[in-house]
Amino acid sequence: MMSARIVLLLATLLCVAAAVASSLEDHDHHGGHKSWRCARRCEDRPWHQRPRCLEQCREEEREKQQERSRHEADRRGEGSSGDEREREREQEKEKEKEKEKEKKDRRRPYVFDRRSFRRVVRSEQGSLRVLRPFHEVSKLLRGIRDYRVAVLEANPRSFVVPSHTDAHCIGYVVEGVGAVTTIENGERRSYTIKQGHVFVAPAGAITYLANTDGRRKLVIAKILHTISVPGEFQFFFGPGGRNPES
Repeated sequence: MMSARIVLLLATLLCVAAAVASSLEDHDHHGGHKSWRCARRCEDRPWHQRPRCLEQCREEEREKQQERSRHEADRRGEGSSGDEREREREQEKEKEKEKEKEKKDRRRPYVFDRRSFRRVVRSEQGSLRVLRPFHEVSKLLRGIRDYRVAVLEANPRSFVVPSHTDAHCIGYVVEGVGAVTTIENGERRSYTIKQGHVFVAPAGAITYLANTDGRRKLVIAKILHTISVPGEFQFFFGPGGRNPES
């Protein structure tokens, strides 16, 4: 009976020794100081707890190895996608420039360039561009919210179909020469216009014009005084025209 117990004890000690050897082999393969320290701690445990302790050490080492492999794969991925990251950085720089420009524009709400206008009509004969309502641009300009600005461009030898609008209009000829006709309360008035001239078209008056120059555009800047909804107006074209939203 005593010899059987001795044999069982020797078998257990051999299992513990094998587990320690396996742990040391894992340490040699991975070179992990933490796994070695873990195995050394297991030696201080009671003999019946050592196999489980060593198994936990191996599990921790496997998890750490997997984590190192993931980090290595991430680093390789960063190297292969360098061009894409460079493009992203360039896009971020462009966005920052746009934001900076918007901030500058907000500090100068009374300065407008060609990009500030929205094109509402465009054809082979010309175009009509309208500036957005002043009170939408800045609170500093809410005092002129009833006024809008538009620019009409007519190509050489072109004709602008009859139209009227629900806003009073003052037109200034910026460039070119032509002829304008207004019809108000059945009374017809025709004028020859050229650069520097100013003409008036009351709300509801039918207006049509022609570019009589064969080489240059006719450019007319318009100041519109809205009478219905502040800052809102609409053009109404005759047959063959197009009614823009403004």
